[in-house]
Amino acid sequence: MLFNTVEFVIFFIIILSIFVILKNRYFHHIFLLCASYLFFYWSSNYLITLLIFTTFWVFYFGKIIHHTTDKKTKKILLAISLAGNLGLLGFFKYSDFVITEFNFLGQYLDLGTQIPLLNIALPVAISFYTFQSMSYTIDIYRGKLEPSKSLREVAIFVAFFPQLIAGPILRAKDFLPQLREKMDKLKLTKLRFIRLEKANLQIGVTMMALGFFKKMFFADNIAPMVNEIFSMPMGLESFTIIWGTIGFGIQVYCDFSGYSDIAIGAALILGFKIPLNFNKPFFATSPADFWRRWHISLSSWVKDYLFIPIVYRKIGSDLVLISGVLLAFLLLGLWHGAGWNFIIFGLMHGIYVAFETYIRKSSPKFANNRFFKTRIGRIVSILFTQYLIFFAWISFRVEDTDLMIYTMQKFLIWDFQIENTIGFIRAHKFESGLICLFLILHFISYRLGNLIQRISSRNIFLFVFLTVVIVSILFFYDGNSEDFIYFKF
Repeated sequence: MLFNTVEFVIFFIIILSIFVILKNRYFHHIFLLCASYLFFYWSSNYLITLLIFTTFWVFYFGKIIHHTTDKKTKKILLAISLAGNLGLLGFFKYSDFVITEFNFLGQYLDLGTQIPLLNIALPVAISFYTFQSMSYTIDIYRGKLEPSKSLREVAIFVAFFPQLIAGPILRAKDFLPQLREKMDKLKLTKLRFIRLEKANLQIGVTMMALGFFKKMFFADNIAPMVNEIFSMPMGLESFTIIWGTIGFGIQVYCDFSGYSDIAIGAALILGFKIPLNFNKPFFATSPADFWRRWHISLSSWVKDYLFIPIVYRKIGSDLVLISGVLLAFLLLGLWHGAGWNFIIFGLMHGIYVAFETYIRKSSPKFANNRFFKTRIGRIVSILFTQYLIFFAWISFRVEDTDLMIYTMQKFLIWDFQIENTIGFIRAHKFESGLICLFLILHFISYRLGNLIQRISSRNIFLFVFLTVVIVSILFFYDGNSEDFIYFKF
């Protein structure tokens, strides 16, 4: 079930209506879980069994790990738990990629053996709920979380429908307490009612509307132009490719942050706070700053559960530090998909961040130069950073290696031919206008600060905003519902 469909709107309205009618806490929880499973089944059919298996797996391993006192046994149990999670992810997401590369190697070495592809359907959201469920057992192992006594609560955490398909990635220690209410005087906790509160409703509706606006007005309308460029970039001028790359970067942002906004807004209406996933990434002043602003729930997960525990505590040299950064981003790239283009995407960002980290460590005077704190210096930092980021987006978008190399060459080494580019932009006036409009609105949002709070705080502002969103979608949305890009991850 896609967010940008009438079916989801009807589904969500029915969910809210039933919550208003139900007056029993227990039924609130049961219904929320059933709604989440229905939402997932609608999107993935029988593969919901993997989601349910993951829930049982982490629930019982969490209890066993918590009650085990021997440190060595705890480590073994944690390893088994993580192996189960990663085993499912690896089998369904990467097995055909490994087989393909093995067959290629066998053909190159003339081994005469070919392994048939498994052609396994990729379960929707498996990368998201796998990482999410892993954090549950890891936090229990670290002593940062008490295991839940209720399988139902863990099931809701793993399958919470607003963010289930494409994040943000939740942490159990942040989400599970929201399922219960504290009774301060009695020093007890009990199941909480799911209440529809006015403030949450206003902010939630604003965020959902913004998400629909990003996805249906910007991302889906820019997509055809981007697809036209990258379906066959060979022979195109440098500036056409640069324009297409900018368009793709904006498309990805509006598509993914649009989903996140809808998810956060829907969760807030239901009374649950889930983490911010984007924070104006086009104003990042360095590659590391970009990953503090882009897909925050994933980058922070990689930092907290991979980089810090495995690498940071063992840093003894610059080489170890750089290797750790590269490894973290390599795995981050692989998380996105089973393909060499995603590996390249991760390594490119790893090189960016590793180089920045090395410069900041070895040359603090240069890194802290006053120039970078001036307005001009900040502008230069933003433009240079975005040039690097957009360059990396090419590897994310173009799967064919030869086409990727050609496109990257054109992006880096300009041919200064503009005739065909001007003609292309004229032929795509609407899409090009949307790119310019987005950059203007993104800048305004950056300057105003918390735009969501400003809009939702006044009824008149909210009314005008909703009117603009609805009119824009009705007049400019062609009805061709594009899948969210991150659904395939």
